[in-house]
Formats: sequence, structure tokens, C-alpha cells
Amino acid sequence: MCKFKQIIFKKPFLIQTLHYIPDIRRCLLKYFKFLQDDFSNYTDIIHFIYTLQPYFWVILDKDENFMGFVYLDNFVGNGEITYSAEITTCLDKKAWGYFARYSANIFLKKCFEETTLQKIKAQVYPDNFRVKNFLNDIGFVYEARLKNETLRDNKPQDLDIYGLYRNYYI
Repeated sequence: MCKFKQIIFKKPFLIQTLHYIPDIRRCLLKYFKFLQDDFSNYTDIIHFIYTLQPYFWVILDKDENFMGFVYLDNFVGNGEITYSAEITTCLDKKAWGYFARYSANIFLKKCFEETTLQKIKAQVYPDNFRVKNFLNDIGFVYEARLKNETLRDNKPQDLDIYGLYRNYYI
């Protein structure tokens, strides 16, 4: 029902993935205010994705239609064990609801089965109640609120931190 296609800027993957760039850019710009703070710089989307590879995937439906993207960053660990990472995802509105829950469960299970990750973290603006409810629905637990953690629209902004642990899926 859903697929995750890794975006890698090396041959032969480059040709297979470049056509997703306009969809990624459109989705990112549409939901930018929910994803990033005043310090984010996405003037070059290709460079942004390049710095995240091999941890950037587009999410496709069964017919290979673009539904959104997901990436992992801010890893904690060493060369042998990666303990935790932060997840960021952005879905087109057509993917909200059942598809979002289904694809999230598949992706999270994949992360825990294919890596040494023990924890996946998500940062959410407190006013983003849809994402907070979604995170709770798929097993994330609220951990903390970081007061005045960043700036958004030139104003101090809190961030809520959610965590999901390996033992939830394994």
C-alpha cells in the first residue's frame, strides 16, 4: 500500500529520484511553518537532501504517486551503535488519515528492524495539535517541553519532544 524510496544522489539512483524534487519542494514550502524555525535555510533543496542522504525517503502510494517525505537526522551514537535519531516527515493532505498511520507504522518498524536505533524522537510546535495527536496514536510518548528553544517568526518558541522506543515495535 505504500513504498519508501530512498533519495540518493549517486548513479544509478540519481536519475530515478530527481523527478521527485519538485514534489518535495512543493510539500516542504506548503507546510514549512510547521516544520522549521527562523534558522532554517532551504534555498537549495538538493543540497539539503544531499546532506541527509542516505536518510531521506519519499513516500509513495501503491501506484507510485508522491505522498510526502520523511528523513532522519540529529543522530546520537558512535561508529558502532546509533542510539537515537530525530524524525521529520511531511505529507500531502491526500495522505492524512489512514495512509499516514499505515505508512508511519511501516517506516518506524523498518527503522527499528534495520538499524541499532533504540529511540526515535520528534520535535513539534505546541500549537500543532494534529501532529501531536498523530504521534500519540502511533505510539510516541510526550517527554518534555523545551521552553523558548528556538525562534519562529522572530519570537521565542517552545518545542514539545516526543519519543518512541524500540521495545514498542520489537
